[in-house]
Amino acid sequence: MERRSFLKKAAAGASAGALAAPALAQSQPTLNWRLASSFPKTLETVFGAAEVFSKRVAQLTGGKFNIRVFAGGEIVPALQVMDAVQAGTIEMGHTAPYYFFGKDPTFAFDCAVPFGMNSRQQTAWYEQGGGKQLMREFYKDYGIINFIGGNSGAQMGGWFRKEIKSLKDLQGLKMRIGGYGGRVLQKLGLVPQQIAAGDIYPALEKGTIDAAEWIAPVDDERLGLYKVAPHYYAPGWWEPSTQFSFYVGIKEWEKLPKEYQAAIEAASYEAHVYMQAEYDAKNPAALARLLKNGVKLHSFSKEIMEACYKAANEVNEEEASKNAKFKKIYEPWKRFRHDANQWFSVAEAPMQNFMITHK
Repeated sequence: MERRSFLKKAAAGASAGALAAPALAQSQPTLNWRLASSFPKTLETVFGAAEVFSKRVAQLTGGKFNIRVFAGGEIVPALQVMDAVQAGTIEMGHTAPYYFFGKDPTFAFDCAVPFGMNSRQQTAWYEQGGGKQLMREFYKDYGIINFIGGNSGAQMGGWFRKEIKSLKDLQGLKMRIGGYGGRVLQKLGLVPQQIAAGDIYPALEKGTIDAAEWIAPVDDERLGLYKVAPHYYAPGWWEPSTQFSFYVGIKEWEKLPKEYQAAIEAASYEAHVYMQAEYDAKNPAALARLLKNGVKLHSFSKEIMEACYKAANEVNEEEASKNAKFKKIYEPWKRFRHDANQWFSVAEAPMQNFMITHK
C-alpha cells in the first residue's frame, strides 16, 4: 500500500515537472542577441566554440534566447570585439582577451601570459584560485562581464621563413604575434605585429612579415602558413595555454532573467571543454599531415628559451611596478603558478614524460 502511494506521488510530481518547464519557457521573453567572434569561420575549432555556446543557450531556454554568431569582420573588425561590446553595438563577443593588452596588459591574465600556466592550471586558477573574481572586478571598468570560453592548450611557436638558431636571428625580425608575448620579444630585438587571423597569410606571403604564430597544427594548416614559411617551431612559450572569453555587456546582462543568465554560464563551460577536446583530438593528425608536406619541425634552443624567460620576468616586474591593476592580479597569480608547478612536478610531469618516451 505504501509503495503504491509513493509511486502515485512520484508520478504526480513528474507530471507537474513536465508541465512546469514549458510554462516557465512561455513566461520568459524571446530575445535575439548578436555575438561577434574575433575569428573566421574557416577556423572551425575556435570559431566553433561560439557556435556550440549559441546552440546550447537556445536549447536550455526552449528556443526563447537566440544568440546569432558572426565571424570576425562581419559586424565589427576582429580586433575590435571588446570595443563593440563595451559600446553596446553588440550584446556579446567571443575573443582572445590579450588582443587588448594595448589598453592594459592586465587583460593577458584572462588569456595567456608568457611562461604562464598550462590549461589545467589556468582553469584551476580561474575557477578555484580567485582568478574569476579578480578578472571580473577588472572588467567592471569596461562595462563587461567575462565568461570562460575555451582553451587551446599549449600553442606552437610559429612559422619562420628561415631557421632561428640564436638570439641574433631575432634581431629586426618582423613577426605576427598576438598579445603580451610581443612585448617580451621586442625586448630581444624582434618587431611584433598584431594582425587578425584572416590577414596573416597574405602578410607572410608578401613579405610584410618574416614570421607568424597562430595557434596549433589544426588551425595553422587551415591558414596555409606552411606554404610560405616552412620552419615550424615549438613551444609557444608566450602561450603555454590560451584561454578565450565570452564578453557580455553588463547592462545587457543585468536585464536578463536569471534563467537566461544561468544558461549563458552553463553554455560557456560546455564551449570551454569542447574547444580543448577538439584541439587535443585533431592536432596529432594535422601535425602529421604538415610534416608530410615538407614542414621542418624545430624546437627553440635552450639559449633562446632562457633569454625569453628572463625577459618575460623583467617585463612582468616592470609592469607591476607601474600598474596597480596588473600588480593586484600578478602577485596572487604568480604564487598560484608556483604552487601548481610544484604539484605537477610530483606526479603529472613525471608520468607524462615517461609516457612520451614509450609507445
